[in-house]
Amino acid sequence: MITIIQVLIILFSLFAWSRAALRLRDKSLRPGEFFFWSIIWISLILFSLSPLMLQLLSNFLGIQRATDLALYVSIILLFYLMFRVYVQVDKQGQEITKIVREISIKRSTKKRP
Repeated sequence: MITIIQVLIILFSLFAWSRAALRLRDKSLRPGEFFFWSIIWISLILFSLSPLMLQLLSNFLGIQRATDLALYVSIILLFYLMFRVYVQVDKQGQEITKIVREISIKRSTKKRP
């Protein structure tokens, strides 16, 4: 029997997956990133439809409760995504610094007679 929380998880996963597909279509998401998010959302749908699969996987990995496995995977995923955001922000900061330096050099050379 399917529960309300399972329905909500499936609906949310389908919605999020559709958002990723739209981002792929308008080229703001690369195919590799879309593949990554597809794995996440499909896994969430599959595990919500069959919690026994998650329990079997957690037992195989030596974790007693399936919810513990879901929590561990979620935390690892969040740390990975935070790292990706950090790298992007740092890269943008370096690009902004480079542009500001180039503008400063151009402005300082224009003022000299």
